[in-house]
Amino acid sequence: METVLKTYEKKHDKMVPVVSIDEKPVQLLGEVRARIAATPAIIGPDGEIEAKGKAIKIDSEDVRRETASIFMMAEPLAGWRRVEARSRHTGKDFALLLKKLAEEQYTDADGITVVCDNYSTHTHDAFYALFKPSIASCLTDKIRFVYTPVHGSWLNIAECELGVLSMQSLGNNRIPGQDELNEHIKEWEAKRNAENKPVNWQFTPEDARIRFRRLYPTDVIG
Repeated sequence: METVLKTYEKKHDKMVPVVSIDEKPVQLLGEVRARIAATPAIIGPDGEIEAKGKAIKIDSEDVRRETASIFMMAEPLAGWRRVEARSRHTGKDFALLLKKLAEEQYTDADGITVVCDNYSTHTHDAFYALFKPSIASCLTDKIRFVYTPVHGSWLNIAECELGVLSMQSLGNNRIPGQDELNEHIKEWEAKRNAENKPVNWQFTPEDARIRFRRLYPTDVIG
């Protein structure tokens, strides 16, 4: 936990950016029966019906389709995000996204600090499982992982950004396929990046030692 918090305390460095990565499963849904347009209404004193408010859609029936995984990559201090939906969330998917990140977004960077959950697929081994050794070695040299602790995924800023995506864009929308999902989230990504809103992380190691003091050993020296 403290390693993650100390990472967030670092000043913005274009040559060694800090990027948070997280993923979210999504159930894709189609409609068997289209929703019917309706307008909220009230009944007047003489029994007349008066329309009130905006039109809404009711009476729908959904069908479950395949699932997808949304990968969120966010550089908190730069106010930058990249979102991509893929059909799976394997180590190979993770490796491909990081390769794109290193080669397209941070070509000139000396290194990249990646904050992510401690999954078995989130390792340098994923590079060697997919790419030839020379490429995997370059990625391993450039990318340093900082893992959030078990039950500490709230420390991952990308998880917070996924929450914003859900509230601002996904909501209760019924998205039938991966292509439509990518179009949807890319529209949000462009708008979010245009706003250029960095993340002002406030929770520090000192705060953690007070808030979670029960987790720290008591029989220590000094």
